[in-house]
Amino acid sequence: MSDPHLTSMMENLYWWGIPTMFRCPHAGPEGADIALVGVPHSTGNGTTERDQHLGPRALRTVSAASRRMHGGFQLDTWSAASIVDVGDVPLPRANDNEACIADITDFYRKIDAAGARPVSIGGDHSITGGIVQALGNGGLTKGEKVCFLHLDAHTDVFTKVDHFLGAKKSAAHWGAYLADQGQVDPTHSMQIGLRGHARTLDWLQPSYDYGYNVVTMKEFRKRGLENVVAQTREVLGDRPVYLTFDLDCLDPTIAPGVSNLEPGEKGFDIDEAVGLLHAARGLNIVGGDVVCMMPTKDSPNQITALTAAAVMFEMISMIAENKIKTNT
Repeated sequence: MSDPHLTSMMENLYWWGIPTMFRCPHAGPEGADIALVGVPHSTGNGTTERDQHLGPRALRTVSAASRRMHGGFQLDTWSAASIVDVGDVPLPRANDNEACIADITDFYRKIDAAGARPVSIGGDHSITGGIVQALGNGGLTKGEKVCFLHLDAHTDVFTKVDHFLGAKKSAAHWGAYLADQGQVDPTHSMQIGLRGHARTLDWLQPSYDYGYNVVTMKEFRKRGLENVVAQTREVLGDRPVYLTFDLDCLDPTIAPGVSNLEPGEKGFDIDEAVGLLHAARGLNIVGGDVVCMMPTKDSPNQITALTAAAVMFEMISMIAENKIKTNT
């Protein structure tokens, strides 16, 4: 199609064409600034909520609708950086969580070696462990530990038992074992929005023991967005930042198609969540992920998938904006 206006219009029609993420070319990470990755993995949640592996396909289907300019940044995200969809992590042993986490790590080591910053869609939250095993102390971080900006209803720093329904490097354990392995610096990481239904009254204690900077949802409501953003920027500083966004941090009315919903206390609205993500704007973002989408629970208009795409767009845009600043 020769008319740029018509081409632009067609690129925003999610039901048309080959569904790569955000209409980006399907290619390897070599020479790219940002690598978009699907991680169709759901055995890290044990035997529960297994349809999370359908998340990458659902996001690819709708993400063209999010291929737009970033009005707030005054940025054409898609021309600011070289962005490719590298496809999905192959997981031939999909029912073996430990094998899958190892396969995820191997896949991301190649992305790290290529120098592309990965932005991923899961998959359950165990994928973050596999990804950061590759990025922590790697090339993108220049040998440094990763610092998390972690938005979630749950801590995922689980130390009470050694596995979750058979999965050792599970969706509930990565915040602990990555710190134990030396790939993450908890003392310069933020966990924001925790409001999960407590199975034990000391459910937050492991996060405190590891040194994570915790802001529960109740604390966030008292302190407000501006105050928490200021703390986040101070804690993260100029260190390598990894963004991990569990969709259950959002209120269920906004994102109903999510694993492990927590309806008993209001979650973030989308403006609050995006405002918290923007705390990392201009910082050294080495990658990010959006996890725990359940397309089989989504509403007919696919609002959860569209919301996941919107969150990914913010991550991609912040990294792309950094690329422009580096070149000027």
